[in-house]
Amino acid sequence: MTFIYKEASVFYTDSGKGETLVLLHGFLEHSGMWEDFIQELSKKNRVICVDLLGHGKTDCLGYVHSMELMAETVCAVLRHLNIAKVSLVGHSMGGYVALAFAENWPEMVSGLCLLNSTAEADSIERKQNRTRAIDTVKNNHELFIRMAIANLFWPENRNRFANQIKETIKEATKTPLQGIIAALEGMKIRRDRQHVLKNASFKTLIIAGEKDPVLFYKSLLRQAEKNNCAIVSFPDGHMSFIENASELLKTITHFVEKT
Repeated sequence: MTFIYKEASVFYTDSGKGETLVLLHGFLEHSGMWEDFIQELSKKNRVICVDLLGHGKTDCLGYVHSMELMAETVCAVLRHLNIAKVSLVGHSMGGYVALAFAENWPEMVSGLCLLNSTAEADSIERKQNRTRAIDTVKNNHELFIRMAIANLFWPENRNRFANQIKETIKEATKTPLQGIIAALEGMKIRRDRQHVLKNASFKTLIIAGEKDPVLFYKSLLRQAEKNNCAIVSFPDGHMSFIENASELLKTITHFVEKT
């Protein structure tokens, strides 16, 4: 289904009945990444998946897609559907969007789960890496996508999940150049939102990969402890929805039941 927000066509799916669960994809992904999870989660919940700005079937909205702007778009979809309370699960960039949503509309949140994501802002080094990534994207965005996707998996899993990596890259190449750059710019300028976890009146959870090539696992452990946030660890990389799919489904199911 589509909804128009600020002249942008926003794509979303709406499945099942019950307490509402919102699933937000990451950078270079789209709502289709949740397809296998929706089948199970929608048996007891209403599951909303949104293609974030410049991804999937959702239009771009300018040249910088800040996490706040993406969160506003998600909120607009929920208000369009007359949904007042949700649990949020965000993968990677989707976690940044979920944090921005929870900061601005805490009264709408019953639970917040960061999947292979962090509440910290980019370090100086990470910001520099995003700037370099933007330059690479402008020169050869397909090469950038192939490298970026493969590097999200624990190296020892790349042969094991070769078919899934190939399919993920195929889908990611459909992401428009403007959408890729706008998301990189938005992630680069995002604020530290650890206070959202620390001051939350709702349940919070971090799901971390012990071999995540993108996020420092020990940093996530410290972040969870410092901000009174529960944490669940998986033994693999950044793509837990592929590398640890069955464990992830159980964890999300348990999280939603407890919120």
